[in-house]
Amino acid sequence: MSGAWPTIKVNGPDVFRREDEIAEEFPLTIRLDGEEFATLVCSPSDLEDLVVGFLASEGVILTAEDIREMSLDEERGFAYVNLHRPQSTGKDFYSKRLIGSCCGKSRQFYFHNDARTAKTVTGGINVTAADCFAYMRLLQENSADFRLTGGVHNAALCRDGELVEARSDIGRHNALDKIFGHCLRHRIPAKNHAIAFSGRLSSEVVLKAAKIGSAVLLSKSAPTDLALRLAEDLGITCAGFIRGGSMNIYTHPHRILL
Repeated sequence: MSGAWPTIKVNGPDVFRREDEIAEEFPLTIRLDGEEFATLVCSPSDLEDLVVGFLASEGVILTAEDIREMSLDEERGFAYVNLHRPQSTGKDFYSKRLIGSCCGKSRQFYFHNDARTAKTVTGGINVTAADCFAYMRLLQENSADFRLTGGVHNAALCRDGELVEARSDIGRHNALDKIFGHCLRHRIPAKNHAIAFSGRLSSEVVLKAAKIGSAVLLSKSAPTDLALRLAEDLGITCAGFIRGGSMNIYTHPHRILL
């Protein structure tokens, strides 16, 4: 979502006034069982998907059915969530780093909630190189907000040469949480879909993909080294720099058919 903003445009010697479309930034506070849990700075679209995906990503819920009721007050920026089984663990637990003895050297970087929710992906969908190029092109073509503002990230579930569902947000993690929430709310098995993503493949993005359950993560941007170590540990196929007719396949290349 976006809004018009009066702007002075400077282009070499030319100076003129116009209205630019600017990405909307929206604070959403989640109150969980009557207590403030987190405030997300996000784009004000698909908020129910965002809340469900965020809570699942944080390990608060496992399925959408764990939520007894949810209501949104978009005017004031609040999401009210009540669970069937209220949380017994304090919210501070969700940001505590875990140094553990899990297999895979990269997993010492997990937080407690990541260790509980980021699972190794086995099996999963196979895609062709042509699919990868098509998914990235479709992701860009289907993002009206990005074309208007240049200020959002995009993520999409992909299968059989098509974008199944796409979400946009000013926050790259939020875009993935919206995809996660959509999968949970509609009982879509993410393992049978690839994820196309517009942003950098960071460690947090790879962990999100593991929590969602997708085995193939595609991006037009670069990865980080920790992201690739985590992807190796978690069984996720990562490909980056997907632009035009080229890409780099970094981990578990057997799922991309060349």
